[in-house]
Amino acid sequence: MTVQTENEYEDLLGLWSDLEAGLGIILGRPASIQEFEKRVWQYDRWMHGLLVRDTDVGLYLLFQLATNSPVGYSASHALVSAVLCHLIAVELQLPQTERDSLVHAAMTMNMAMTALQDQLAGQLERPSPAQQEAIQTHASQGVAMLTSIGVQDALWLETLALHHDESTDKGELRALPPERRLARILRMVDRYAAMISPRKSREGRSATDSARAIITQSIARNDEVGHVLVRVVGVCPPGTFVRLDSQEVAVVVRRSDTPNLPILAIVTNPAGMRLNPPRLHRSASGSPGIRAAVPTSSVHDRLNHHLILQLGAYAALHP
Repeated sequence: MTVQTENEYEDLLGLWSDLEAGLGIILGRPASIQEFEKRVWQYDRWMHGLLVRDTDVGLYLLFQLATNSPVGYSASHALVSAVLCHLIAVELQLPQTERDSLVHAAMTMNMAMTALQDQLAGQLERPSPAQQEAIQTHASQGVAMLTSIGVQDALWLETLALHHDESTDKGELRALPPERRLARILRMVDRYAAMISPRKSREGRSATDSARAIITQSIARNDEVGHVLVRVVGVCPPGTFVRLDSQEVAVVVRRSDTPNLPILAIVTNPAGMRLNPPRLHRSASGSPGIRAAVPTSSVHDRLNHHLILQLGAYAALHP
């Protein structure tokens, strides 16, 4: 899929933003939503349709949305988690029923603390005792809420109930019962999505730093979920920024066959001045190499995202 004009870019970004906003509405008022489960299925199909068009473009837009603002944190976190769970399920070739329950659990795992999550994203102080209590009980409360509004998918409910249970980290993934396997995946994705998202109390850690932290912990525990997560999104996912050996700053536009060598669009020169147009660089082809992650908040210039995505489309057509 190509993004030929700025209007096409804005339209596509608008579709992802509308999906995030719609998810925020049903998570914020689940009891007042008619046929809640049907709405979750609709948003799942919408998400899947956008990813089918071009997964790299979808990730680019998703990471731009997730890392640019703490507004609507809960909905953004739910959408990022659902996308990552979908990609992991596809990579692991999970049965369709497991994939569906996992994605729906990801969309709804924090619904019992939607307002609190948004509040916490905007506060500087540590959670109060009352907030801590809500955090600790949100999984069981979420299951109770979903049950009360008619959700009957037992695997969805069990996955949500277990997604903070550390005991699911034990054992070979394939050998676990489905609900524990999915809960382990969701637990990892939940942590990763929380790491990359900005809050008032801290800037979002770059996705690269988050990926490195997770893969390091995964190696220590020999946990395949972390390896799969990095394999499907890359160490530097599309939409995230990096500094090169040349001191230029680039944004990742597409994943490559090697998770730590993505396809880039260089957007500033070594002095920090914006390049217009941006310049395509395949990091797998040689120098300059990636030196470090760069937080999105430090890139202040308004970028020509449609030109950046055009470079990505060119790279996909001319490997």
